[in-house]
Amino acid sequence: MQAIKSVKKYQWLKIWGPGLIVMLADTDAGCLITAAQSGVQWGYTMILPQILLIPILYMAQEMTVRLGIVTHKGHGELIRENFGAGWAWLSAGTLAVSAIGALLTEFIGVAGVGELFGISKWITIPIATVLLVGVAFIGSYRRVEKIGVIIGSAELAFIIAVIMIKPSLSQMAQGLISIPWRHASYTYLVAANVGAVIMPWMIFYQQGAVVDKKLDVHSISKARHDTFVGTLITQGIMLIFVIAFAATTGNSNSSASLSSVGDLATALSPFIGSLPSKVLIGASVLGGSLVAALVVALAGTWGITEVLNWKHSLNEPLSRRTAGFYTIYTLAHVIGAVLVLANFELVNMAVAVEVMNALLLPIVLGFLLMLEAKVLPKEYRMKGFYKWTVTILCIIVMIFGMYMIGPVANLW
Repeated sequence: MQAIKSVKKYQWLKIWGPGLIVMLADTDAGCLITAAQSGVQWGYTMILPQILLIPILYMAQEMTVRLGIVTHKGHGELIRENFGAGWAWLSAGTLAVSAIGALLTEFIGVAGVGELFGISKWITIPIATVLLVGVAFIGSYRRVEKIGVIIGSAELAFIIAVIMIKPSLSQMAQGLISIPWRHASYTYLVAANVGAVIMPWMIFYQQGAVVDKKLDVHSISKARHDTFVGTLITQGIMLIFVIAFAATTGNSNSSASLSSVGDLATALSPFIGSLPSKVLIGASVLGGSLVAALVVALAGTWGITEVLNWKHSLNEPLSRRTAGFYTIYTLAHVIGAVLVLANFELVNMAVAVEVMNALLLPIVLGFLLMLEAKVLPKEYRMKGFYKWTVTILCIIVMIFGMYMIGPVANLW
């Protein structure tokens, strides 16, 4: 009897993972750059948007958990079966655009970290590509997930930087009630942060992950806890970056331009020292970039192969049946790496990619809400106050995404 209780006690370890890894990937190079840029330009006034995004991020990903566990099907597969091939390809196209943009920023992040320590991108990018491709061939989704969570945990190193900086609590409180919403550039960065937090590939990944992990309906509660903890971690990391750069470069009224990972370290070095700045920025960006590259490529591969109705699972070795899955996954990394071996400006691309994600949200969240209402049995659908809260918040974000088309077009 005691042995059975012990097994049940640690059963959550087998269920947790998809929420943690997807949320760690959410704070990728582009997101961290966007958060840092937000802190530099608008200081502590960017804290409130990050806090307000916590419930909508959790609610969106929680829907994917139920959809995947109850139906045992991926997001693209459900769209194809319930809305037709045309809508499935539109959804896959949305995913592809988001994933390509994300992969570029991940590899640029890897290159930037290497250059912090004098290592050429011609060395770091090929090594990262080989490692990321190789991980998929180790024969198990659970192993891939464990590796991803361990790598992504390096992002937590930046907590040390905030402790060293000692931001002003009174200034942070003032920033919570000072919202310069009339400024177009502030609204633009808010849109970038929305796109940085809620990304199309996250929905495809987590739904595909719970399917590949073979979770059943008895796992829903623990899978929700996994998602909630992951949500707090990812938004905590975003807040830490906003606060750190608001308290340093932003608070000094500097006109510093953040155009590379090196610029992030340089901006902090006068406040915490050159070496600590390089190490902490490097660990955070590298951890976020690598885990995000892994997750984004898998999300894109799952989404496309689901629409094509090809076999798609990390639990099956390379064979004729799975050749398409592994080929698309490998090509995603190789193409991203090749493109990034050209010169790109990280900050401009990172912010632009996150704003693009915000513009794609009406499509992504729209399908998510429709699938939740149409596909799930009644006992697994949202009900009452929670249902209306989720629906209203999703609609607000969708409207915001459509509203941003005008301001973004003017700024570009």
